[in-house]
Amino acid sequence: MQRAAIAGSALNFFGRNITLATRSTAIDKSDFLGLNKGLNLSSVHCNSTARPKAFSTSGQPKMAETTNTLRYVDIGINLSDPVFRGEYHGKQAHEDDLDDVIQRAKDVGCSKFMVTGSDLVESKHAISVASKYPGFCYATVGVHPCQAKLFDEYPEGAQKMLQELWTLAVQAKKDGHVVAFGEIGLDYDRLFLSPKEPQLKYFEAQLDLAVEIQLPLFLHSRAASEDFERLLAPRMTRLPKRGLVHSFTGTLEEMHRVVALGLDVGVNGCSLKTEENLEVVKAIPLERLQIETDGPWCEIRPSHASAKHLEGAPDLPKAVKKEKWQKGCMVKGRNEPIAIARVAHVIASVKGITVEEVCEAAWNNSIRMFGLGEKSA
Repeated sequence: MQRAAIAGSALNFFGRNITLATRSTAIDKSDFLGLNKGLNLSSVHCNSTARPKAFSTSGQPKMAETTNTLRYVDIGINLSDPVFRGEYHGKQAHEDDLDDVIQRAKDVGCSKFMVTGSDLVESKHAISVASKYPGFCYATVGVHPCQAKLFDEYPEGAQKMLQELWTLAVQAKKDGHVVAFGEIGLDYDRLFLSPKEPQLKYFEAQLDLAVEIQLPLFLHSRAASEDFERLLAPRMTRLPKRGLVHSFTGTLEEMHRVVALGLDVGVNGCSLKTEENLEVVKAIPLERLQIETDGPWCEIRPSHASAKHLEGAPDLPKAVKKEKWQKGCMVKGRNEPIAIARVAHVIASVKGITVEEVCEAAWNNSIRMFGLGEKSA
């Protein structure tokens, strides 16, 4: 890709200067307590969610036992993805079931959803979802690092695209629909999607937009911790609401550095794949923890290290192939926000605390950072 003519220059729009720096599911039924207690999981209907309590083999309640009404914020959910409207790879496989997806999540206590924007178009779609479900859904605005090359490919130029992002974010924030700037960051695992130079250049530019608009950050980091932290550090004092690194999969040392910067840590199924991941999650301070599903991706799978922590977790509705979709059923391979209860359950088990403690801490952290129409504790 040719270097953009604006690289290294100061962009000026609406009287603001932004400097662009040039840088050359099926789980084994034996995992469930219900099997040992005589619950026939195969008979669970699509629209039901069994909620067994967790017991140890001695019959005593475990730390992950759920006793009270829980409340969740799914801080990262891609509800604007076409699969939630029944469309897969451009083909309609079943009817739009977004209302059902949201209702299923509400039924387990998930009443706030942050719909992720990944580029200019998807950010508009996320805002559209937020406007359709006011008080429940909120959006983020930003361009994902794997999409960074879109700036240089924009027909009217990178400056115009940054200007449109600014305009979109400012208006949607005023309307109460946008609560964070993102998903932005760096991803060196997938440089084949967008090279390092545009990632660095436009991460920095978008950080400056977020500072100007005063939106907390919704961040992405993969195999890029040094550059990621270097660009963030000088800006954190100008972001009183700070932000979070979502879908965190970094090392224990990286987690501690992220927290030291003042950022929260978002945990989903992808954050719970390996034993090393679980050790990191165990060490995340509760006051810096937020939880998410990142659906339709990042489901907890039987092969993950987290699977052994699912004993006693709330069951999910029956999942069917998309071609055999039924109302009230989940779709195999399509993660949903209802699964946030299982993420919380695993975190509680790993930390040796109750699900209530996990949920209340995460809820309070999310409300304090993003507002979401609630008063912070």
